[in-house]
Amino acid sequence: MDTVISVEDLGKTYGQVVAVDDVSFEVRRGEIFGILGSNGAGKTTTVEILQGLRARTAGRVEVLGFDPGRETDRLRRHIGSQLQSAALPDRLRVVEAIRLFGRLHDEPVDVNGTLEAWELERLRNRPFGVLSGGERQRLFVALALLGDPELVLLDELTTGLDPGARRVTWDLVRRVRDRGTTVVLVTHFMDEAEVLCDRVAVMSRGRIVACDTPRALTARQGGPVTITFGAAAGHDPQSLLALPEVQSVTVDDGQVTVAGHSSAAAGVAAALAEQGVRPDDYRTHYPSLEDVFLALTGHRLSEGDAS
Repeated sequence: MDTVISVEDLGKTYGQVVAVDDVSFEVRRGEIFGILGSNGAGKTTTVEILQGLRARTAGRVEVLGFDPGRETDRLRRHIGSQLQSAALPDRLRVVEAIRLFGRLHDEPVDVNGTLEAWELERLRNRPFGVLSGGERQRLFVALALLGDPELVLLDELTTGLDPGARRVTWDLVRRVRDRGTTVVLVTHFMDEAEVLCDRVAVMSRGRIVACDTPRALTARQGGPVTITFGAAAGHDPQSLLALPEVQSVTVDDGQVTVAGHSSAAAGVAAALAEQGVRPDDYRTHYPSLEDVFLALTGHRLSEGDAS
């Protein structure tokens, strides 16, 4: 696949403070690439460098064939962005915002077509100040995609939104990718990264500590799959240790816990059925990105990074 972003040994310091430390990664055309980390991990600084909004201290960066530090104006004709601190004047109407941002592009922007495409027609004359959080994010996505950019960078897109608005925004991000646009999504929400991203770079204290698909990360770093069910009279749970995918079996107060590899759930279920055991409370617990993050960084995502 084509590489649209290439970053090698990127560094950014502010005096004695290291914000980004020897970061390297690539983003492929057509994917949703997530940058996941706590507050202070260096996510936003990295994305601002990719756009040419902040100068790097060290390393090499290439975005769509351009060096953001030297070819900023040329690069911005090909990318769209929604920054974490994005805001508009309260009195600016939705249609006025689209017209205003449309003037920044070389080709004329179809204002009515943009309103229709992003379901903003009913909001066209609403001032920005009265829009809900979800409506604002819909507008920001529309503005980021004016001019049909090859790449769009979205920073903390769903922060402050209620669960319903977050899911609507996730659908917007999928629509962006379905249009053929490559997406870089900065987030500190585990569920968001798991649901949306094709690949995820996990950042902690200015470094990337892992980069892969969510499935591969959880399989490699998330720990074992666990299966729990109530102990059955006359059945010896320790017999499940004979299965090659099972690592351990414990019984505590009538509750059986089996730990093993990713295929253990199917193997344990089949073995129990053969032994005539069909527990009503059989449950499988798969590792999540939260488990991966804890294993890689030593702290939970919600706890934040040390400066």
